[in-house]
Amino acid sequence: MASTLRIWASEDGESHLEDVELAFEESDFLPPALPMHLTAQTPASGYFIARVPAEWHADWHPAPVRELAVYLTGEGEIEASDGTVRALRPGTILHVDDTTGKGHTTRVTGIEEMLVVIVTLPDDLTPT
Repeated sequence: MASTLRIWASEDGESHLEDVELAFEESDFLPPALPMHLTAQTPASGYFIARVPAEWHADWHPAPVRELAVYLTGEGEIEASDGTVRALRPGTILHVDDTTGKGHTTRVTGIEEMLVVIVTLPDDLTPT
């Protein structure tokens, strides 16, 4: 199974991390190629690619927008305000929903920069 890591804020302002399993359905997306498995399509507002230098650190902050971050290179970690810490490694998909409350900290832990694809999501989208 595949999953995303989701950070979200509860009504009391605390942020929390959880694993969310992805639901796939078989699809004939590229005929005549064999079918593949896809998740449901999610609307997006745009995307950008970030180069995050080694030794970079962001202190406590809520996310500026809802986003999906896909980590391609480098290593880091994210900490929720409830004290949960999770690694951010190549292949991690992070669904960021904590746009209110205490937020989270993020930092690069490796010796190389991180390359991250960030997809901005509409505010009114309910996570799946």
